[in-house]
Amino acid sequence: MDMKVKNKLGLKERYAVMTRGLDWETTYQPMDKVFPYDKFEGIKIHDWDKWEDPFRLTMEAYWKYQAEKERKLYAIIDAFNQNNGHLGITDARYINALKIFLTAVTPLEYMAHRGFAHVGRQFRGAGARVACQMQSIDELRHFQTQIHSMSNYNKHYNGFHDFQHMNDRVWYLSVPKSFGEDAFTSGPFEFLTSISFSFEYVLTNLLFVPFISGAAYNGDMAATTFGFSAQSDEARHMTLGLEIIKFMLEQDPDNLPIVQRWIEKWTWRGIRLLSIVAMMTDYMLPKRVMSWKESWELYFEQGVSALFNDLARYGITVPKCWEQAKIEKEHISHQTWATFYQFGAAAAFHTWIPGKEELDWLSEKYPNTFDKYYRPRFEHWAEEAAQGKRFYSKTLPMLCQVCQIPMFFTEPDDPTKICYRETDYNGDKYHTCSDGCKHVFDHEPEKYVQAWLPPHQVFQGNCFNPGVDPTVEGFDPLAALMDYYHVQNGRDNMDFDGSEDQKNFETWRQTAKSNT
Repeated sequence: MDMKVKNKLGLKERYAVMTRGLDWETTYQPMDKVFPYDKFEGIKIHDWDKWEDPFRLTMEAYWKYQAEKERKLYAIIDAFNQNNGHLGITDARYINALKIFLTAVTPLEYMAHRGFAHVGRQFRGAGARVACQMQSIDELRHFQTQIHSMSNYNKHYNGFHDFQHMNDRVWYLSVPKSFGEDAFTSGPFEFLTSISFSFEYVLTNLLFVPFISGAAYNGDMAATTFGFSAQSDEARHMTLGLEIIKFMLEQDPDNLPIVQRWIEKWTWRGIRLLSIVAMMTDYMLPKRVMSWKESWELYFEQGVSALFNDLARYGITVPKCWEQAKIEKEHISHQTWATFYQFGAAAAFHTWIPGKEELDWLSEKYPNTFDKYYRPRFEHWAEEAAQGKRFYSKTLPMLCQVCQIPMFFTEPDDPTKICYRETDYNGDKYHTCSDGCKHVFDHEPEKYVQAWLPPHQVFQGNCFNPGVDPTVEGFDPLAALMDYYHVQNGRDNMDFDGSEDQKNFETWRQTAKSNT
């Protein structure tokens, strides 16, 4: 008897069956009621079937792919931990960069996981839902692998003990937290633009490539492994980001001004968030791969400019902040590090003055600006520290209402003048750090007037533990604030020189090299 043999499905057909084939039109309730959020932003979608996933990845293939990466990742992490790999890094100063990573970047991964799980439910198109589901799982995996990779350092060094609590409370961590919450409280299409497009293209490339390369150069194979393991996911995430932009622009011409405004906003917000990555790249890697300026030119000016050239045919123009960012690449790492050096008593990591060789390296990498504007400042602080007068600021900084970074950025045409912008809204004055942040505020003032600004909350007495009485004689507000942050004052903060971390690292490494 003849038997019909069904040919094996190709990749494209299999992907269609496992995604579009699982979708249906609702009957008990209208589609607009089941999916109420994917229209209120003004984005018009006429045909969800036009959504394409260039990877055509099904859940079955996804799990196999990720499981193989997990096996390799944890094998390396286990080997690093069992062999006291933390003693093989170049210098214990580097560990402070990981403290920032764990308290600032890792919680953002979890927030992105929650965001994609949420917006994936809001799209009536099956292709978009599946893509968001896989990225949500990716982000959760990144959160977990980063914690596991850095957990070994928590056994030996201070400042890793309570990163989630710190993320919710410590003043400078409101910067990444506000970025994530701004995106999370947006509509579904803006969320994808903010994370899959701007965040992945602007921030991820400059964090997971040059900085993680720096981790490898400094002997941290645990961070290197999770970074490169995540980067293969990031390539897929960037493809999703580009796909969502093209999808919206191809669906209706009315979408163009909305998408352009989102790109303007989120490119700038990403650039501002990168200030701390710039500082980590130039100042917190004892052995440096490249300067922040070189990283910016390679991964942003060259890489992202090619992206906007591709989008130009849809009518998208280069964001207005582009030229200002090109100017600021000469300054932001130095301005950020100088600020954290001054506020080192209120941070959850150590700071220090770069040594002469490091200052010479910065002079070489920034010949037009560093010696003129920044080196004299660091040398002055070094002289004061040598005399036992290490400088700590005892004031609270003024923050930008949008990015929540202290107002230390300078005017684009004058690096000696602090940049202030001001907006009057409902009888109150609101300050921003740049034209970019002012434009964001002016477009959505009701969103940003609600910002929880740490210095304001400190002055209002909202940043002390229950039962603390600021009116008692001898009250130490900084000590009470550190207790509220769960920062162990004198151990997790202050100068690196003379710190417990420095002393322990030198003792342990000497013991590891000694025969006695």
